[in-house]
Amino acid sequence: MARLLQDPSKFHPSEWATANMMQRVSTESQKSRSECMIAESWRLVDEIEKTTQKTQSDVNKKIEQRREEIKFWKQELDNKLEQIVHETELLLTFKNRLERALESCKEPLVIAQKCLLYRQRRVGIDLVHDEVEQELVKEAEVLQGIIALLGHTLEQTNEQIRQNRSAKYNLEMDLKDKFTALTIDDYCARLTNDTPDMMYADNALKIEGNFVSPKDWVDFSNINVEKADKQRNNSLALRALIDGILSQTANDMRKHCEMVNVAFRNRVKEVKDAKHKLETLLAMVMDETASQEKNIAALKKAIADKEGPAKVAQSRLEARSHRPNVELCYDRVQCSLMSEVQEITKNIQRLKDALAQAETELKGLSRRQLSLEEEIKVKENTLYIDEVLCMQMRESVYINNF
Repeated sequence: MARLLQDPSKFHPSEWATANMMQRVSTESQKSRSECMIAESWRLVDEIEKTTQKTQSDVNKKIEQRREEIKFWKQELDNKLEQIVHETELLLTFKNRLERALESCKEPLVIAQKCLLYRQRRVGIDLVHDEVEQELVKEAEVLQGIIALLGHTLEQTNEQIRQNRSAKYNLEMDLKDKFTALTIDDYCARLTNDTPDMMYADNALKIEGNFVSPKDWVDFSNINVEKADKQRNNSLALRALIDGILSQTANDMRKHCEMVNVAFRNRVKEVKDAKHKLETLLAMVMDETASQEKNIAALKKAIADKEGPAKVAQSRLEARSHRPNVELCYDRVQCSLMSEVQEITKNIQRLKDALAQAETELKGLSRRQLSLEEEIKVKENTLYIDEVLCMQMRESVYINNF
């Protein structure tokens, strides 16, 4: 009880003063640290705010630069796409010209081959390998060569159109990606610190494996542009080649067609001249045949006319052979009668020899007439083939510029 009632330990006044001093020092120290911390915080806030604003401003500039860069390449790709599309359309028109030209070559070739086939129906001496046939063979060979050339050029054109479309596809895909990237960067450029409904993006710093370097990005579009330029230049060169080929082939076809037509006209004139000469010879032979027939008739009449004198002379000789005795004299009458009989007999034989010769000549003239008539038919057949079948058929051949 005595302890309980004992006063607690008392501090010395100096201890009290020291404790108060320590509280003051400690408080002042804490206040000083707190003030420093506040100052440092304000400095740090200001520094970070300036850094954040500067960094954000720098990012905004880079986004704007990137947008301009994308716009530049997008414009380049747009230009190349427009050029390759326009060039492909032009090349398609040249392809149509090639196809029309190829189709136009078929009829002249068929006609040339038909002419060669028709002319095989010539007969006799007219079945000759003449200038017309030589020119027809050349024309057929030229047309076959042109068809082969146009076919090969058409294959080249189809391949070039495919290459153009491939370049166009690459440009369109690149443009599509550029449009998407520009849309995204436009969205990023519009974002501000006050944009509502923004949220933190998890894994925003994650870098995917399909990221490419800026150089690869530029190279990709540059390759597409260069490929489009290359295919466009190839297409331009091909169009110039096609234009030259079409012009040259049309000229070649017209030239050979005219050469064949001239050869036909010349040949028809030659055959007509030959036919006319044959007809003249036939008329001459027929006139000569008529003259020879008259001559034979005259010879036969002359022979018949000698029968009377012959009979008279022979009858006189026969009668005078019956004179009696000395009257059977070889007088001048007897001598003249014998000479007359011999003369008449000889002359009749001469007339018969002349008749035989005339009949032989008449047979020769008949054979010559038949030969001429057959040859005239040969010429008529040739003229029908060349002038009617071939030349009229060739009138349908008209070669336009392709």
